[in-house]
Amino acid sequence: MIKKGVILAGGTGSRLAPMTKVTNKHLLPVYNKPMIYYPIETLKKSGITELLVITGTESAGDFMKLLGSGDELGVHITFRVQEGTAGIADALKLAENFIGDENFVVILGDNIYENNFEEEIQSFTKGAHIFLKEVFYAERFGVATLNNKNEVMKIVEKPKNPETNFAVTGLYIYDSSVFAKLKKLNVSERGEYEITDVNQMYINENTMTASFIQNGWNDAGTHESLFYASKLARDMALGKKKTNKQ
Repeated sequence: MIKKGVILAGGTGSRLAPMTKVTNKHLLPVYNKPMIYYPIETLKKSGITELLVITGTESAGDFMKLLGSGDELGVHITFRVQEGTAGIADALKLAENFIGDENFVVILGDNIYENNFEEEIQSFTKGAHIFLKEVFYAERFGVATLNNKNEVMKIVEKPKNPETNFAVTGLYIYDSSVFAKLKKLNVSERGEYEITDVNQMYINENTMTASFIQNGWNDAGTHESLFYASKLARDMALGKKKTNKQ
């Protein structure tokens, strides 16, 4: 059974400026809750209550003040601080001691999901698993190409001309071999360690699986997507289902 999850909540949030000039974007309100509450709830609904929150130095104290030990939210929270902004994969390296040799889930702190992923997460055994969503603007995301058996053949990060419109959302299941893979990464042209490169390693080993999200999902990384994330959160609170593309 998977019990541990990692929430990545660092970065500068530059695309949400000036709202992020004095605070971390994951602390911004989305409808009636701070953004960080939504990934916590996603993990909790999937049976994951041992959480590691990784954030930057500037806002670490604010996260601790908001979340505390996690008791009020029904989880147990540990914090780690990422020095600098070298990408998602670089932040994930900080989780190695927390995870040990267990399987675990990673979720980006600005991703809001309507689905319950307990079945996929708790049936996972080895390798990696990603969650895809058909979107209108695939060039904003990592984009997966599948074969006729719905197997993932490759993932391209933010392609100018996407081969498909299947976005890789910010929820991942990994076994502990991910930490050895992270140590092999090189810095990308964007100056970051890319989670897409880690996922490609699993694809090359034929240990990557994927499933599609049918209900609502949004990443709240831009002004427009933050607006729609708030609408999704409101609809979720009112019991309305969303299946629209981004």
